[in-house]
Amino acid sequence: MPTRDYGAKGRVGVATPQANPTVEPEIGACLPPGVSMYTTRLTSACAEPKDRFFDYFNNLDRTLQSYDTLKLDVLAFACTASSYLVGHDREDRELAALAQKRGYPIIAGGKAIVAALRAIGATKLAIGAPYPSWVLEACKSYYEHAGFAIVSMLQIRIASTDTRAIYELSSADAMAALPSLDLKDADCVLFTGSGMPSFRAILEAERRTGLPTLSTNLCLGWAVCRAIGQERWAAGPHRLFNGWQSRIEEL
Repeated sequence: MPTRDYGAKGRVGVATPQANPTVEPEIGACLPPGVSMYTTRLTSACAEPKDRFFDYFNNLDRTLQSYDTLKLDVLAFACTASSYLVGHDREDRELAALAQKRGYPIIAGGKAIVAALRAIGATKLAIGAPYPSWVLEACKSYYEHAGFAIVSMLQIRIASTDTRAIYELSSADAMAALPSLDLKDADCVLFTGSGMPSFRAILEAERRTGLPTLSTNLCLGWAVCRAIGQERWAAGPHRLFNGWQSRIEEL
């Protein structure tokens, strides 16, 4: 097989919600030299957020047709709310079947977080998320079903009931949530929600609390790098994954 001019160490596909401005810069910052990222948009015409989240999952096969004959090595499905709402059993079953059909692994945000938590040995979570209450309930159930204890959960406020308002948040909003999270029994802080910028918040949360801190996009970046054998491309202090820290100011 001829050597690729681009993506010689890996071709990473990313499927991100249609208005999300955060997934591509943050996952892109996780990829080492020689790995290329190719994005596609999860789309839905539904007005209701819940319907959109289900559409993103239900229509993923059709979305992936946008890659045509491009041979990906792995795909990140970057909508954690969809993971939480469809649940583990359906997520596992349908993504496995779709991965077999497409010929590459498909890693959902929720599954990436579960794998990352297990990799660092975390079991007791303090979660900050910019979701409405019905997604927060599904989020809590998702992680409890996977064997984790939720010791604290905080809703990070957004400007409207339309979840697309998440895309107006900054990492400062995630950092502002920290004092309200009960960390007494936690062994990990998790910021979930791929549309909320998280990388500066991760650094600040670890500095303030001394606890390992994860986010959806960091876990997805780690998971796709692991899938192509590139998860240890940079050294650093983060317990899960490094290399992204020096790139934050370039995003």
